Amino acid sequence: MSANEEARLIAWSSELRAVHARLRTALRVTREAVESGDPAEPAARDLLLYCHGFCSALDGHHRGEDRELFPAIAAAHPELRDTLRYLQQDHSMIAHLLSGLQSSVDAGAPPRVLDRHLEGIAAIMESHFRYEERQLLEVLETLAFDADPSAVLGPL
Repeated sequence: MSANEEARLIAWSSELRAVHARLRTALRVTREAVESGDPAEPAARDLLLYCHGFCSALDGHHRGEDRELFPAIAAAHPELRDTLRYLQQDHSMIAHLLSGLQSSVDAGAPPRVLDRHLEGIAAIMESHFRYEERQLLEVLETLAFDADPSAVLGPL
């Protein structure tokens, strides 16, 4: 294997770590916006943008994994199909939580309600990311998969 091929293979594990780091940052910034935001003030528009952006980024990341990455892993490593199914169940649960957050944002819920939603999302998201990294990073270092990282891991 050439150095370029090896760098490309290892890049998938690096890409996943980087996307998870950016999503963690996006969640932190969103939570800070909720904590400092007053829905009665114009700053609420910024809060809507933070929440919408975070929800879109996390959902896009999971949709890309389900559509692109997980089928490639399953084809190369059929022994991981149960793990991938578990991760997809997490994606579904997180999508449900994001929908609840988005509904609360759209309804103009107070910051304490939004923060409760974000707290639940944060707990599940962090557990999910850690499990996914433990189970898949080594596999991603050897996965021969030629695709656009933003299509596979989301636009963030």
